[in-house]
Parts: sequence; C-alpha cells; structure tokens
Amino acid sequence: MFSIQKWFAKDDQFFRLLQASAEEGRGSVQALKQILQNAKPDADLSHFAAARRKDKEITVQISELLARVSISGLDREDIEAISRSLYRVPKTVDKFASRYIVCLPHLGPIDFSRQVDLVEQAVDTVAFMIKELEFSRFESVNQADEKLQTIEGDADKLVLQLLTELYRGQHPPLTVIMAKDLYELLEKVVDRCRDAGNVIDNVVLKHS
Repeated sequence: MFSIQKWFAKDDQFFRLLQASAEEGRGSVQALKQILQNAKPDADLSHFAAARRKDKEITVQISELLARVSISGLDREDIEAISRSLYRVPKTVDKFASRYIVCLPHLGPIDFSRQVDLVEQAVDTVAFMIKELEFSRFESVNQADEKLQTIEGDADKLVLQLLTELYRGQHPPLTVIMAKDLYELLEKVVDRCRDAGNVIDNVVLKHS
C-alpha cells in the first residue's frame, strides 16, 4: 500500500507535531468539562491559555520544519492547512471558557453538557483521523470524516433546540443574550473540528 509517511522524507516529526496539536484540542475540552462541572467565577483559566499558546508553538514548529525538510508527494500547503485547522480548536475553546466565566453569575440553570458531549466526540474523532492518516488507513479516515459530519449535524439540531427553549421567556433578557452567545461558541468548536476533518479527508482523497 502506498504510504503517506514517504511523503515526509522519512521524517515522522510532522505526524508527531500534528498529533500533539490534536491532543491540545482534546486536553482543552477535558479542562472545559472540569470548569463546567465545578463552576466558579474565580476558576483558573490558565490551562486554556497555555493550551492555545502550546498549539501556536506547534504550528510555528511545523512551519519551521517545512522550511528545512525536503518533502515529496504531499504538498506543503496540505500540512499547513491541517496545522491551521487544528490550532483553531483550542483557540475557540479558550474563547468560550473566558466568556463563560464572565457570564457565569447571570447564567442560572443554563446547561451546556449536551453540547460539550458532542464537542468531546468531535475532538476525539479529529485526533483519531490524524493517527489513521499516519498509517495510510484511508478508509478509516473517510469513515471518521462521515462521523464528524453527523456530529456537526447533531450539534446544529441541538443548538436550534436550545435556542428555542431559551426564547420561551423563562429567563431574564441578559441571561438569554449571554447563553445564546455561549451556545453558538460551542457550536463553533464542533464546526472547527469538522473543518479540520474536511482538510484531512481532502488530503487523503487528493493522494489516494
């Protein structure tokens, strides 16, 4: 079977960096779950900023490595596109966490757990796709991308349901405004994962 690994001039640093970037996304979602389970206005958000900085450093390392390493077969643009799409995941999670803490005193019974479950499924699927890409398991990548599309569709349906419930007049106007913003940010995290999955799947289709 033709191996993507040969495209990296026998250098697996790219895959290790891409996997590390995907893991930063997963780690930020796990940290978010902890924040939501133990909601406090003075919660420590340093992990989110650290994850975003770390992922940014990984993106820079990939760019620097691209400048040094000779690659045959796989376009540099493909690697950069995957790297950029992965970075946007923890960046968006960080944005949600920061706004959530600011809004917390006004949110009351607003629950984000169902959305976070879908976000977790999405980041796990992206990390799986990166691993499968390394070993040229193209069919698995395609199947995982289809799963991501389903998760994204479920997230769209859920946010519509949540907004419908939100607009029934049972919450103060300020709560409605804040909750709507936060619902849409979590939906955007899933969208970022879908975008990353699309990039990975397109690379596979391009070279399979």
